[in-house]
Amino acid sequence: MTDDTVRLALIGQVLRRRWRLLTVLAVLGALTGFGASVLFSPGYQTTSSVLLQGPRQADELLTQAEVATSSVVLDRAAAQLPWHPTGADLKKQVSTSAADGNVVTITVSADTAEHAQQLADQVAQQYVKYSGQLATNSGDASAQLADEQREALRQQVRQATEKIAELAKNVGGDLTVESVQARTQLEGLRTALDQAIKALGDADTTASSHNAVAMGNAPLPTGRAAPTPVHFVAGGAVLFLIAGIFGHLVAFRRDRRLRHQDEIGSALGTPVLALVDVELAEPDRQDAKGVLARVRWLLGADRPWLLPPVAAPTGDAQRDIRFRRVLDHLGAGPRGVLLLVPEDDASAGKAAERLAEVAKRAAVPSRVCRVSPERPLVPDGHDDAVVVAGLGTRTAWELVDLAAACGEAGRELAGVVVTAPVRPSGREPSSTAGAPGEALAGRP
Repeated sequence: MTDDTVRLALIGQVLRRRWRLLTVLAVLGALTGFGASVLFSPGYQTTSSVLLQGPRQADELLTQAEVATSSVVLDRAAAQLPWHPTGADLKKQVSTSAADGNVVTITVSADTAEHAQQLADQVAQQYVKYSGQLATNSGDASAQLADEQREALRQQVRQATEKIAELAKNVGGDLTVESVQARTQLEGLRTALDQAIKALGDADTTASSHNAVAMGNAPLPTGRAAPTPVHFVAGGAVLFLIAGIFGHLVAFRRDRRLRHQDEIGSALGTPVLALVDVELAEPDRQDAKGVLARVRWLLGADRPWLLPPVAAPTGDAQRDIRFRRVLDHLGAGPRGVLLLVPEDDASAGKAAERLAEVAKRAAVPSRVCRVSPERPLVPDGHDDAVVVAGLGTRTAWELVDLAAACGEAGRELAGVVVTAPVRPSGREPSSTAGAPGEALAGRP
């Protein structure tokens, strides 16, 4: 894993060099979000409120909220709706909650605003009817017992009132034992009368506490409830885009291949003789076969995006000048030069063949030898060895193994030629070395 820090410039590099792939990922995310909206978007939502009269306990309110979503209420509401749903279908569209002030809030969702309003009104109406039926059908014995209790309370109030009136006539103004006892009995009767009146009021309240009233019609929704399909589409596109960028950053952190010419030279323990750009059109790539390779080429994913900037395509004339300078630097004599190229490096292979042609014209013996990057085997000899390797294709340990293989073969490693793949510029190359212009290696 590389120790390079992930900087904001690296994210910009991902956006510049992988914009086509990221665009496709964003489109796929938008399509996925649209599909998810069909399944998970709540559609149009509205609420209807039902007021429960009389004092209610918290657990009783929760029970009433559960009654509002019972199968009986939903089946009755479904039978009244014009689009003829079933109670099981409405179970997923209706939810209830208990609010302060003895209010049961019914929240419904539907595919249209009109359906949502009609559904909320019907569920509220059917809940009020069913709640009233439960209150009136609680049992004849319970209703009779409640009536007897109320009648007993009325008799107690009547007796207390008569007794108070009788005592009030007998109590005189003198302070005697009899008068004190009468006043004491009178106060006791007044207390009993107050308790009886309070109990009677509670009984009447309990008798009427089962009443429920719908608080008006549900409002017509003016728009879809969040998250809307637009939210799903935008969220899917952003999520896939971020996932694509994050995947590139993870690949960057896990990539151990060397992306700078100085690192390649240090791993081989030899100087860098030249950095040469190599134009690789799509047919030149070894893996450009099949539908998958064609798709990767169209998306610009067939070129490494981690490589640093190199000069724009310079043309064969300028490359030949650089190759001749490499030969001059080597001072290759009769022994010649052995060009070592990893088998899977297309840009290095093409550069090595070009370098061999230049050496042939300069009457310098040269030979291209392709070696396995995992288990390099260099032929024995006394010619100077020059490694030709592409940026971002080899790890440090692979280059160390290649340098060790040269030592085992008795060859001196004279240097390394680093190559960077670029796309064809689409114009005639300039014949002047160092022509202005900038291009990124591997940039789609």
